[in-house]
Amino acid sequence: MKFKDKVALITGAYQGLGKGIAKKLGEQGCKLILVDIDERVKDTEKEFTNTGIDSISVIGDVSKESTANSAVEKGVKKYNKIDILVNNAGIGGINQPLWDLPVDELDRVYAINLRGVFIFCKSVIPLMLKHKYGRIVNIASIAGKEGNPNAVPYSATKSAVIGLTKSLGKELAKTEIRVNCVTPAVVKTSILDEFTEEHINYMLEKIPIGRTGKIEEVANMVAWIASEECSFSTGAVFDISGGRATY
Repeated sequence: MKFKDKVALITGAYQGLGKGIAKKLGEQGCKLILVDIDERVKDTEKEFTNTGIDSISVIGDVSKESTANSAVEKGVKKYNKIDILVNNAGIGGINQPLWDLPVDELDRVYAINLRGVFIFCKSVIPLMLKHKYGRIVNIASIAGKEGNPNAVPYSATKSAVIGLTKSLGKELAKTEIRVNCVTPAVVKTSILDEFTEEHINYMLEKIPIGRTGKIEEVANMVAWIASEECSFSTGAVFDISGGRATY
């Protein structure tokens, strides 16, 4: 029970990567605060509760400060602290060349993929500083390293998550709070529903292993980064791209 007595807040926790990460942490004793804009996050909470995982759910838009503040407030009221923050919520955006995209599309993707990460870090870090411990894991993407064509808003915002992670890791380096991110390649989740078949095939062709990643594989990596064992890495980028990443 590696995470016994630990409390984790996970955004985008209703399904996919967020749910998989939450399940992995919960099975190892972590108490969970599940945040999602989809009301079905309550079903995930019930599912976890039925299997003995202690969790609460918060419904809200991660790009709103009120959602982060509510999640922290409810989490502290129930568990007294938050040890781990996993910024997982994200959207893919429209697959079109930049010049064909409305400006509003950049704003829409930015609000969830970057602004949401900023807001939840801002809300949770003071609590971590108070308790002199914390692990923050941001879910970026290989697209943030390499840039995928016809996915400028997604690639740019995931690149920004990497930059945020590196900066914040340095800001907190003298504390017991570690800030890292992971850069998955294609993982079979509902975010693929937003992409065209052509775009999915492009991403798959770039992966030397020749398949999509599994939710469990990403969850296993995140679980280590979120643990006390990850003590000398901060501001780091952990690749999980099937060999696609070259740096």
